[in-house]
Amino acid sequence: MQQALPREARFDRKLIAPMVLGSVLNPVNSSIIAISLIPIGQDLGAAPSATAWLISGLYLTTAVGQPVVGRLVDLFGPKRWYLLGAVLVGIAGVMGLAAPSLGWLIAARVVLGIGTCAGYPASMSLVRSESSRTGRDVSSGILTVLTVASQTINVIGPTLGGALIGLGGWRATFTINIPLALACLVLGGLFLPKDPARTPEQRAYLRGHAVSVFDLPGIALFCAGLVVLLLWVMNPHLATLWLVPVAALILAGFVRRELRAPTPFVDVRAFRGNAPLALTYVRQALSATVSYCLLYAFSQWLQEGRGVHPLVAGLLLLPMFAGALVVSLTTGRHPAIRGKLLVGGAAQVVASVLILFLGSGSPFWFLIGVTLVMGVPQGLLNLANQNALYQQAEPGRTASSAGLLRTFMYLGAIAASAANGLFLGDSADTAGLHEVGVFTIVVAALMLAIVLVDRSLRPGRAPSRAVA
Repeated sequence: MQQALPREARFDRKLIAPMVLGSVLNPVNSSIIAISLIPIGQDLGAAPSATAWLISGLYLTTAVGQPVVGRLVDLFGPKRWYLLGAVLVGIAGVMGLAAPSLGWLIAARVVLGIGTCAGYPASMSLVRSESSRTGRDVSSGILTVLTVASQTINVIGPTLGGALIGLGGWRATFTINIPLALACLVLGGLFLPKDPARTPEQRAYLRGHAVSVFDLPGIALFCAGLVVLLLWVMNPHLATLWLVPVAALILAGFVRRELRAPTPFVDVRAFRGNAPLALTYVRQALSATVSYCLLYAFSQWLQEGRGVHPLVAGLLLLPMFAGALVVSLTTGRHPAIRGKLLVGGAAQVVASVLILFLGSGSPFWFLIGVTLVMGVPQGLLNLANQNALYQQAEPGRTASSAGLLRTFMYLGAIAASAANGLFLGDSADTAGLHEVGVFTIVVAALMLAIVLVDRSLRPGRAPSRAVA
């Protein structure tokens, strides 16, 4: 009979509830908005190409905010940033409830994006600190808990969104953030460990070196380059084609800045010194592009191209997220990262091909089958990339590296939003959905090719860590 571990050698279970709740704030809003886009557009007179900014606005904010907040967590501890994020999530809920226009809603989603930045880096930092405190590697089980929690939220999110729209309209899908924020404040305040006190030297250093510590010029160039590029991609015209070279110049300046910055926003030099970590980030971006493209395009097409009610659309998405949950639970503790990536990548290709066979008269059994296939990569790829990063990242930068992993996921979501805005245009019809399918086939095949050529993922290879 196995002897129970002493209390000091066990993971502090009081941390699990606030960690899980903070980590799911973004997934719950991602899954609910998938069902809300069409009702919002119908109420405010906005086409899919315009409501796509509700997705891009949140993910552009989180793409920047995750590594910044991760750096803050690494430097000063997770608690204060976790609680501040919860406050901003609550404010975003109030803004969405009262928003008079699409512009206000986009602003609410930006505030929401900032607020959801803290939960995941804080959780990863707590996993690392508990491993150090207990002297045991607790990462596998706890990371699986976080992934399964996100998958569970994704299961209920679309159905919950459809139910909220039926009860109180699309504005009700924003108000759910108010009780979630209050719960985070209570649980975080009660159970998260107190942050270490900052010394006068630390405070003085931060005041004098904030620009370099957080690479404010790099962040500004990153945001400017992406926004300029999105302005053209979301509404491409020859008259505005000049935006593309402008964006390229800004992003080139961003890369040059990051190569020279003492503490870069995106550590380009670390990518050169740690190819496995760089490939993990690229895989995350590509797999997220496919996942979000299929999720948002399919959910909008169900309502406009197939003509179903938002609640029915939410129910039809249940098999996708339920299947992802089952896959995560079944494979979560298995260490084979490469196998998960291969199966997940192949499933993305198959799901994209099936999209090409959808039409306005597609039977419900076929729709359910498509969503089931879409659920397999949802349950495999995020978990595999998360576990790969935990092995590859420098221990002292776990939170900021995890934040950067989310940044690349959100870059994929931004690319997906731009692609859907381009292909769906003014209406989420079947022709546009098929164009999305062709696009995701190409991206999924590229992700799968990267897995096949990455030798660091093969069995027996020691994990690579970033150089300090």
